Amino acid sequence: MGQRIKLFIPLAIFMVLVFFFWRGLSLDPNAMPSALLDKPFPVFSSTTLQDGQPIYRDSLLGEVSLVNIWATWCAACKYEHPVLNSLSSEGVRIVGINYKDNNAGAKKWLDELGNPYVFNIVDADGGLGVDLGVFGAPETYLVDKKGIIRYKHVGIVDREVWDTTLKPLYDRYSLTSN
Repeated sequence: MGQRIKLFIPLAIFMVLVFFFWRGLSLDPNAMPSALLDKPFPVFSSTTLQDGQPIYRDSLLGEVSLVNIWATWCAACKYEHPVLNSLSSEGVRIVGINYKDNNAGAKKWLDELGNPYVFNIVDADGGLGVDLGVFGAPETYLVDKKGIIRYKHVGIVDREVWDTTLKPLYDRYSLTSN
């Protein structure tokens, strides 16, 4: 009887691990919940990348915005950049947060690749990123007219993500008084 129990315990542990592994594979890695959904964008005080002017949370009020976390050291950011340029040319309001980056390098990057951003918030020390719960770049937040975070996308914004997820939300919040 004792021998059967000794054989059963490792088998039971193995089966539990297989279940959790199988469950983990079925999860969407981009579906990371944010504690800030339906809450105001964090209060911040920083400067703009292009001209060093002071900038505050109030700059996000009045229009629906995509707030895009990006950096020159981020290979995926370079991949998504043409899509952001295209969206900007279509009238989508995009605000950048230049995350833990070098200002001179970031300005050069935008000069060479185009600047889809209405303005860029400098987050050299990553403090605003911490307040937002940033996992890494790129990440994009949909912020409504009142400065409320309505959606968080972790990873690259490509045309499929825009067309199927972000655009319907962008249009919805653009049409409402929120």
